[in-house]
Amino acid sequence: MKIFITGATGFIGFAITAELIRAGHQVTGLARSDKSAQLLTTIGAESHPGALENLSGLIDGAKSADTVIHCAYDHSFSNLEETAKKETQAIEALGQGLHGSSRPLIVTSVVGMGCAVPGKRATEDFYDPRTHNPRRSTEIAAARVGDSGVNVSVVRLPQVHNEIKQGFITALIKLAADKGISAYVAEGTNQWAAAHLLDVARLYRLVVEKPRAGLRYHAVAEEGISLYSIAKAISVGLNIPLVSLSSEAAKAHFGWLAMFAEMDMRASSALTRQRIPWHPSHDGLLKDIEQSFLR
Repeated sequence: MKIFITGATGFIGFAITAELIRAGHQVTGLARSDKSAQLLTTIGAESHPGALENLSGLIDGAKSADTVIHCAYDHSFSNLEETAKKETQAIEALGQGLHGSSRPLIVTSVVGMGCAVPGKRATEDFYDPRTHNPRRSTEIAAARVGDSGVNVSVVRLPQVHNEIKQGFITALIKLAADKGISAYVAEGTNQWAAAHLLDVARLYRLVVEKPRAGLRYHAVAEEGISLYSIAKAISVGLNIPLVSLSSEAAKAHFGWLAMFAEMDMRASSALTRQRIPWHPSHDGLLKDIEQSFLR
């Protein structure tokens, strides 16, 4: 199968690309630089010059593929309105390249979009376009493209990790090292779902090989790890104090991470595992945090 993927050289996208190539698929990744193109070449992928802002390039890439995976995202939280606009236009351009066919578009979102009640597990079948989650633009655009007749499905991600990087936790580790304390808010009972990078990559491959329009999948291996447990693992790894902060103090301490520090992002993958034969088998989040300090 010929697959076009955005974000192909990113932390998650590169693992997906490698997984697809190992399975015998022909993968072309969007590459904004010669360095990115060369990186794709090292694992047997082809490159398609361009960027998310180059909409005609996205359309052309989608037109030449059997399946499209949209994995790129601008993780700058300094201008959410501009990020949402870029994301919307990119998804619509990919949809335009697939319009009039049954060729699938797999869009990447986050599990927080599936949370109906704060403190409860997010589920695959829940979707509220009125949410304040920064990724709302992703699923609104995906739904709009799906309504136009394109074969769209969504893979939602939790904290994706290996022994090198652990989603938002990597930023928490740097912050803790800089400030000399590992902090959490109040009792730290809010939880974040997680999955190992290689398990996530395998889920994408399974979705590619058996696409079903209109479904959402949760790449969740662990439904929730408390922020207290995460902060404690960081405290031990860095050998610094473990500190509870009030909500007010957390705003100053966490900076751009403050909006996530109190957020509960636990999630279920029960429906995903019913729909597709996905069985996570790699190390859990706390184990990978521990391993990250031993490198």
